[in-house]
Amino acid sequence: MFCDYICDMTKVYLNKRIQPRIASGHPWIYNNEIDRVAGPIEAGDIVEVYYFDGQLAGRGYINPDSQIMIRLLTRKREEINASFFHQKISEAWAYRQKLGYTENCRLVFGEADGLPALIVDKFNDYFVIQTLSLGIEKWKAEIIAAINTIFNPKGIYERNDVPVRELEGLIQQKGFLTDPFPTEIIIKENDLQFYVNIETGQKTGYFLDQQDNRRAIQNIVKGADVLGAFTYTGTFEIHAAHYGAKSVLGIDISESAVEQANKNAVLNKLDHIVKFEAMNAFDVLKNWGREGKKYDVVMLDPPAFTKSRNNIDKAVTGYKEINLRGMQLLRNGGFLVTSSCTNLVSPELFLDTIYMAARDAKKRIRQVTYQTQSSDHPIIWGMENTHYLKFLIVEVCDR
Repeated sequence: MFCDYICDMTKVYLNKRIQPRIASGHPWIYNNEIDRVAGPIEAGDIVEVYYFDGQLAGRGYINPDSQIMIRLLTRKREEINASFFHQKISEAWAYRQKLGYTENCRLVFGEADGLPALIVDKFNDYFVIQTLSLGIEKWKAEIIAAINTIFNPKGIYERNDVPVRELEGLIQQKGFLTDPFPTEIIIKENDLQFYVNIETGQKTGYFLDQQDNRRAIQNIVKGADVLGAFTYTGTFEIHAAHYGAKSVLGIDISESAVEQANKNAVLNKLDHIVKFEAMNAFDVLKNWGREGKKYDVVMLDPPAFTKSRNNIDKAVTGYKEINLRGMQLLRNGGFLVTSSCTNLVSPELFLDTIYMAARDAKKRIRQVTYQTQSSDHPIIWGMENTHYLKFLIVEVCDR
């Protein structure tokens, strides 16, 4: 049976020039990197991939209609089946447990866990999945079966309401993959509690990638007046109040996010310290700077400013603008806490942008810490898309 599986598999041969990138570990093969295809192909099929010299590169799923034509799942000549996905998810869970993520974590981070285009987030006993390509969508039933077997969860929800699926010829959709359950749950993080709505929240309902970074503010916020912009549901601001801030104001343009943030403040009995208001952060940062308002700590956690390489310059301009305004709102010796989740903006470019903002604001900055996303979102060297979050704390002083 396995021999028939091998012999019948379509073989794809790569261009000679592409060999080093794939050999170094990158799993993406673009349509212009293929020399020839030996055998029939149907979108979503598993194919065997060879280098130009005939050496095995691995096996992965193919989609002729996608710019990323093949995504490799393995470098071995092994069968891709239900057992394969069960093993991969088990290995991903074992890795998180070693790092101490046992309650809430990104269980599967796509390429970083050898399962391209698959996202699985674990919230207590509830799971949210995203299958972002046709090839991984075809294995959704096996992925769900593996989660059920390994975890016996209370529920699994699908958040495939993302435009990137349309590039793969897939529709956007969301809904229950198990029996229905209440979609607003409460999770614990750093001795705090937060409401998570896995049906209506952004992404999969909660930004797990900042959970380690939220602990990094605990010393700088003690006794401080804190402003948080682009607050979403208030996780950084509530951490600041928990860690001893004197006052905390969080602002976000989304009224529903502000409502959730205020609920989170009440949930943690910190609503006497932290307040949230629906305001346009860009306008507020500019206007309050002109008015001379001052804070001890300013925290900026904006959404991605671009998802296209064509708009990187605009994104950099946006990051520079908000960070310059944030610095101007700080008392001398205050702290700027700033992030970027735009993977197209490299760490070097991000740090250069902060430096340029400081220069234009006539401020001197001293780095306190620079971090990336939490370790349950592992970074694979050589795969730029796995290194997307930049998190920086700097002390800001007058020149």
